[in-house]
Amino acid sequence: MDYKLLLKDIRNKKFERMYFLHGEEAYFIDAICDAIIEHALEDHEKDFNQTILYGKDAEVLSLISELKAYPMMSERRVVVLKEAQYFKHIDELEAYAEHPSNTTIFVICHKYKTFDARKKVLKSFAKNGLVYKSDKVREYNLADWISNYVKSIGFGINSKASMLLAEFLGTDLGRIVKELEKLSILLPPGTTIDETHIELNIGISKDYNVFEFVNAISSRNTEKAFKIIQYFEYNPKAADFTLIISNLFKFFSQIMRIHFLPNKSREAIAQAVGVPPFVAGELLQAKNQYDPRKIAAVIELLHRFDLKSKGVGNASASQAELLKELTYQILH
Repeated sequence: MDYKLLLKDIRNKKFERMYFLHGEEAYFIDAICDAIIEHALEDHEKDFNQTILYGKDAEVLSLISELKAYPMMSERRVVVLKEAQYFKHIDELEAYAEHPSNTTIFVICHKYKTFDARKKVLKSFAKNGLVYKSDKVREYNLADWISNYVKSIGFGINSKASMLLAEFLGTDLGRIVKELEKLSILLPPGTTIDETHIELNIGISKDYNVFEFVNAISSRNTEKAFKIIQYFEYNPKAADFTLIISNLFKFFSQIMRIHFLPNKSREAIAQAVGVPPFVAGELLQAKNQYDPRKIAAVIELLHRFDLKSKGVGNASASQAELLKELTYQILH
């Protein structure tokens, strides 16, 4: 089931008897679990009818006892097993999952990895409850996800600001949401968030960041690239060398693909490479700055400098020195 539809059902108090939440993305699992805890019971019912256990400490017999207990002065009970990835007895819950209590909502939160779909216990949960697989948001979809989330909380965000957040914070949705919630408190409702808001309130420079550095490389703007490197040198937390290498590799891989696409319209590039149309336009322009032979040489350079940053063939050069040398070799 779609994440938004599932949350809508929970808020409308349409509950399953069991929820098996599993997968690599913890944010969705936590959000669904929190929604069930918030909406399944009234506050005065929770003391006697809500039990939260943790995988490392839970005992299977005690858990089953909680699941089969009757609610006190309430329509239902809620039993949550958090950190279920550490619970060694999930398979022993199959018998319960085959005949779950009609008065208990049982939630399993199995985070950071996918549970084995071949196991009978998961099939029993799917038959008599709901199984939700929480996948990571793909990197190329992250800016769109940020834009949609911002819209859902009553704000707007421009394309550059969403890309800036995606580049700086990566795919950690929990961290992204926390930063956006901070902005939602500080800014008037309905504000369109831009890169200046992000710089002032989150601390990501709108001019000196990995996103702008890659843009400088793409346009072969040597002066801008070295200004940003100088900023990174004085502000080491602004950018990690590995993150810079990763973003440069992504950029050069994308424009290599564009060179060999039969249809080089913005729309075709956006679909093929998995980027918003405005980014596709920028990549199309960047393609003209680097032919395939140069791109291949740059990718080999990135691999070599990545190893140097890890100490292979490099005894003393700092990351700033490595970045200066790498940039010089790319642009000349």
